Amino acid sequence: MTDHSESWLICYATLVNEGQRFYGDLRIEDGLIAQIASSIEPRAGERVIDATGMWLLPGMIDDQVHFREPGLTHKADIASESRACAAGGITSFMEMPNTRPPALDRDSLEAKYAIAAQSSVVNYAFYMGASNDNLEAIRAIDPLSTPGVKVFMGASTGNMLVDDPEVLNGIFRDSPVTIITHCEDSPMIEDNLQKALRSYGEGIPAYLHPLIRSREACIKSTRLAIALARKHNARLHVLHISTAEELELFEPGPLANKRITAETCVHFLHFNDNDYQRLGMWLKCNPAVKTERDRLAIVRALAEGRIDVLATDHAPHLLEEKNARYQKAPSGMPLVQFALQAALERVFAGELTLERVVEAISHAPARLFEVSGRGFLREGYAADLVLVDPRRQHTVRRTDVLSKCGWSPFEGNTFSSSIVSTFVNGQRVWDGTAILSGLHGQRLSFDR
Repeated sequence: MTDHSESWLICYATLVNEGQRFYGDLRIEDGLIAQIASSIEPRAGERVIDATGMWLLPGMIDDQVHFREPGLTHKADIASESRACAAGGITSFMEMPNTRPPALDRDSLEAKYAIAAQSSVVNYAFYMGASNDNLEAIRAIDPLSTPGVKVFMGASTGNMLVDDPEVLNGIFRDSPVTIITHCEDSPMIEDNLQKALRSYGEGIPAYLHPLIRSREACIKSTRLAIALARKHNARLHVLHISTAEELELFEPGPLANKRITAETCVHFLHFNDNDYQRLGMWLKCNPAVKTERDRLAIVRALAEGRIDVLATDHAPHLLEEKNARYQKAPSGMPLVQFALQAALERVFAGELTLERVVEAISHAPARLFEVSGRGFLREGYAADLVLVDPRRQHTVRRTDVLSKCGWSPFEGNTFSSSIVSTFVNGQRVWDGTAILSGLHGQRLSFDR
């Protein structure tokens, strides 16, 4: 068990929570937020942080990461990537099922929880995966065991592509938990790839990736997922929206009354297709980063609540893998460590409010997945907190990177803010320079 005996008092901060910001103090005791007030008198022996000029936010809940364990730990593992989370202000993660073996049944799911209990410095949960032949396992899901069931409705690896119409109908009809989908149409992608191969052979340039993993492939698959959800009144959450056209399929407004919700990722707020010239295969991810028109539309949709959640889709690969030619270079980027800083750039640019970012990274995932006692600055809630200095710039260097893969697509970027401290269950796990040793996160629980 983690020792929660340490008491902290964070003073003179700008607290941001539930659409409001206010100046005040926050006390941490026994792993929980014990008190929030305009002024709190320090107690003897209490550790005090002067947060003058800083933002105190609920920790980010990243509901879309790939930490590669078990089976692909040469790229990443739960220990390394959870430390990168802590350095970036992410206090809880929900990890995808496409590991080796994939989490397609109760035993493989629980095996991942057992690993995290020993190695994760932040809080954790794991999705059950869907395949063409595990419908009975999905029907038998304990809703307290997982935030949701992940359905790859597009190109995937191994046994994780669900393209059988009867199975898809069964999942949307019978899943006892939220269905989360990766939406791209595989036949369209394959056709586009064959055309590119005929023109370029093995030398397909990186900038063709958004034409191969095309907008049409995203739109077609997202329409199918929404149609199935409406047919069965299923609870659907569509991941990593990347096109302006898909945004019209979702309703703006508060998450609370929606059965169908949408998510985008920090890289779709930050990059556009011009960046392929600079980053090459480093920027290759699925779905693909598309145009500046798409980026601007996604930012607007996040501002108006048409997009509900902001996540990362953190998916690390070694540089030697990413530097291969197009067909061999895997898709995905390491993102968790600098995701919050990247998102906050949209605040500094005047495109998003700080309150809206906090809603999308903390409150919305907590509400969507019914996470118990986290995601808000509320007395009695877990002290999962991030302290941000909006006055101290941070230029990303490769030596900063804590992910096992050892690189970042943000290298050379200068962010306007820095992550000063990250608290998980009342313990400071990141002090602005290093991860503190001997600390462990907790398994997320759900109010279902």
